[in-house]
Amino acid sequence: AITDVVLAIVAFMVGRSVYKTGGKIDLAKTRIWAGAFGLLYLAAILGAIAHGFKMEAFTNYLIWQPLNFSLGIAISLFAAGVIYDWNGFSLPKNIFIALVAAGIIFYTITLIFPGSFFVFILYEAVAMIFSLTMYIYLWRARKFPGALSMAMGILITIFAATVQAIEDISIKIYWEFDHNGLFHLIQIFGLLFLLSGLKTEFKSRITHQS
Repeated sequence: AITDVVLAIVAFMVGRSVYKTGGKIDLAKTRIWAGAFGLLYLAAILGAIAHGFKMEAFTNYLIWQPLNFSLGIAISLFAAGVIYDWNGFSLPKNIFIALVAAGIIFYTITLIFPGSFFVFILYEAVAMIFSLTMYIYLWRARKFPGALSMAMGILITIFAATVQAIEDISIKIYWEFDHNGLFHLIQIFGLLFLLSGLKTEFKSRITHQS
C-alpha cells in the first residue's frame, strides 16, 4: 500500500510536469500523455486503499472495478501517445477509438473472469513491446529527440511487469517488498525516463521554432 502511494505521487507529478511543459506546444499530445499518467495516479491511489485497509471482500471487489478500468484506459492512452509520436504528431480518430475500445474490452474480461490479472499483464506486454519497437525505430532513425529515454522507460516498465508476474519473489531492504511492491518501485524509474523523453521532445520543438 505504501509503494502504491509513492507511485501515485510520482505519477501525479509526472503528469503535472508533462502538462506544464507541453500544454502550449502540443495540446493534443499533452492531453494524451497527461491523461495516461493521471489514470495511473488514480489506479495507484485505489490500489493503496485496496491493499492497505481491511474490508469486506465485496467492498474490495468494488474498489478494483474503477482500478482495472483506469489501468485499461491508461494503457490505451499510452499506445495512442506512441502512435501520435510515430505518425508525425497526429492520430487518426478511428485508431484512437479502437485503442479505447481495447481498454474497455480488457476491463470487460476482468468482469467476466474476476481475479484474472494475467490478462492485464498480457495486455500491457503487447502494448509495451509495440511501443518499445516504435521508439527504437524513431531513435535509430534520429526522428524523435527523447526516443532513447522513452525506449528506456518502456523497457523498465516491461521489467517491472515481469517482476510483478513472479508472485513468490520478494526482497528485504529494511522492509520486505513483495512482487507488487517491487513492481511499484521499479515502475517509478520507468516514469522518470518517460518524463525525460517527453520533455526532451517538447523542448526540441521550442528550439526549432525559435
